[in-house]
Amino acid sequence: MGPAGPGRAGPAAATLSLEYGPPRPPAGARLLPQPLGTGARGCAAAYGAAPAVPAPALQRRGRRRIDVFSVAAALFLPWALFCAACAVVSFSLRYQQPVLARGITGLLLLPVAVAGVYSVREITGMLRERAGRATWAIFLFLAMLLAWTLGVQFGNYIYTLYLRPFYDIDGLHAYAHVDPSKFRGQQLMDAGRIVFTRDARLDVRRSMGFKNQDTYCAAPITVGNENVTFKELPSYDFWAVGLNCCGEKGDFTCGEYNNPDAHAGLRLMRDDQRKFFRLAVQQAESAFNIKSVHPVFVHFMQDPLAEALSYQEGGLRCYFVGLCLHFLLQLSLVAVAVALFQRLDSQTATLDQGRGGCMQASAKTVLL
Repeated sequence: MGPAGPGRAGPAAATLSLEYGPPRPPAGARLLPQPLGTGARGCAAAYGAAPAVPAPALQRRGRRRIDVFSVAAALFLPWALFCAACAVVSFSLRYQQPVLARGITGLLLLPVAVAGVYSVREITGMLRERAGRATWAIFLFLAMLLAWTLGVQFGNYIYTLYLRPFYDIDGLHAYAHVDPSKFRGQQLMDAGRIVFTRDARLDVRRSMGFKNQDTYCAAPITVGNENVTFKELPSYDFWAVGLNCCGEKGDFTCGEYNNPDAHAGLRLMRDDQRKFFRLAVQQAESAFNIKSVHPVFVHFMQDPLAEALSYQEGGLRCYFVGLCLHFLLQLSLVAVAVALFQRLDSQTATLDQGRGGCMQASAKTVLL
């Protein structure tokens, strides 16, 4: 064949490249998977990696804004539960309707159970997704369980120490002008407050103390004059009592023993102490050769009504102090939870940013 003319292209013309720069690999070679390498931030890159997710999107996913509603619920719901549980256990409903009070106390566990169900769902979702982010549902369940427990325990304390003695005294009768030489203890077994005659006195010479860890002191209430001359009684049935205010024999300094205007008594309502005061009276019977058929134990004072009302005032004061203390406790727990959640979210955002960088590096390796 002859040489190619100027208008004809030979076979060699097909191998000429019209592109400038280094030769590019064939298209088939470009479709082959690239070898594993180390991408940005030390992340492995491979063919077929997932598309890159922008880091700002991951950062937004990792961080949470403070939910004001959740914070308010976590603060006020446990506090309200504490108030309700403490009130039911400590006030007059328990004294008058104990079965109903126990039922209401049990029903107050219902919101705790509901919060527990939601917290279990949150924990199950966290385990399924392998995410370590705590939620307000878990915090609310724990806070409400703690509030119910503290409310019941604190209510029992108020009821036992203050309000039950007040309700017991308020439910008993009040007697006035009681002459210790004419009345017997059996006649006043339902007495809550006793006002004796003006000539009623404490015979501290015949007081006695029974030692059992504490000293249980008892002195007979008899009839006497200003010259400390006491009338002998066939039965000493009215006794002034106190704790750790006397010696084993004599030296009685309990209550308003030295008040010349004190001629009344407030009934002892502590059943756990009555038996020890009875032992002190028995020792006095043996030591002074006297008799006490039906002893009635009272706290000797001038105004038993004011003392009875002080029990009620003390219970109410203790209740409101408990409400304030629990609110401060709950406020502190919520503040700690907010700080902890923010810290966990910051750590989650950092990890998400690192994962976003790895995904971008993998995507770049595949596209090159």
